Amino acid sequence: MNQLSSAFTLFLSLLVEAIPFLLLGVLLSGMLLLFVSERKLIALMPKHPFLGALMGSLIGFLFPVCECGNVPVARRLLMQGAPASVAMGFLLAAPTINPVVIWATWTAFRDQPEIVVLRVVLSLSIATIIGSIFGMQKDIRPFLQPSLTRYMFSDLDSPEPAAQSPSNLLQTGTFFLGQPGKSLQSSVATLPAFANIPDPIESKPLVDRLQMLLENSVKELRELGGILIIGSAIATVIQVGIPREIIINLGQGQISSILAMMLLAAIVSICSTVDSFFALSFASTFTSGSLLAFLVFGPMIDLKSIGLILTIFKKRAVFYLFLISAQLTFLACLFINLNVR
Repeated sequence: MNQLSSAFTLFLSLLVEAIPFLLLGVLLSGMLLLFVSERKLIALMPKHPFLGALMGSLIGFLFPVCECGNVPVARRLLMQGAPASVAMGFLLAAPTINPVVIWATWTAFRDQPEIVVLRVVLSLSIATIIGSIFGMQKDIRPFLQPSLTRYMFSDLDSPEPAAQSPSNLLQTGTFFLGQPGKSLQSSVATLPAFANIPDPIESKPLVDRLQMLLENSVKELRELGGILIIGSAIATVIQVGIPREIIINLGQGQISSILAMMLLAAIVSICSTVDSFFALSFASTFTSGSLLAFLVFGPMIDLKSIGLILTIFKKRAVFYLFLISAQLTFLACLFINLNVR
């Protein structure tokens, strides 16, 4: 009975931590749709894979969202026609490369400032590398969910241009009034004659745009919130079912400690804004590299966020993302363990 009560408390705590940040991400996603000119935003994004990934990683500093709130924003960037490298860089780096998380990490590890610096450097480097890899793909469609592909590339697959009317150019919201969208990547790029057409969304009154923002946010929360509940439930079952002592016993070696903390990060699924305080409880028994493995890998990949990422990418792409992130994190943290005394 006590174990069931603990599991229920843990489940609620995960939701209480995550839902506000998911809401923040959904609101930012809707604001990108309704208050930011897509043409201007995409014009500023470099097409080069490395530069795009780096820019996407640094954009996270402007949007303080965790690994729950970054998914709707990354999906929105893709649907706007942003390069895959930009969206992927943001998806992986935003939970860590933002002022809220950096401040929280500094508060927890005030006596170990190298942890704060290395967390930022490793997160930025890994996100940029993976974003560059995905950005080098000539056709990103095989990695995307079919529903997202239809929104982004419907014009390219249609035998006749679908955007004969200017009003169709920017119907790109994830759930924009339930209408199929036409992204700038597919519409504007193939129809240069419409480059100077006024933005139909920007021309709407503020009250109408706020109402559209509310509708879009409610519909995104309905989808992503359900997935978040399922992911939190799975994380709760696994965390309660595995005794903490087993993981601690694995954390004595240079290699096993890193693997244990990466596994722990994926299982406990703690929000990146508070995970540094959780990691601090292991600081006296675990190596610096293993603490960084927890702080770097967890915000990128955990059980709670995998379900959300699956709304953007297919299972194969998520597997590649998990594998590359795990390998880069392990190698970097092992290097730190072997060189930091």
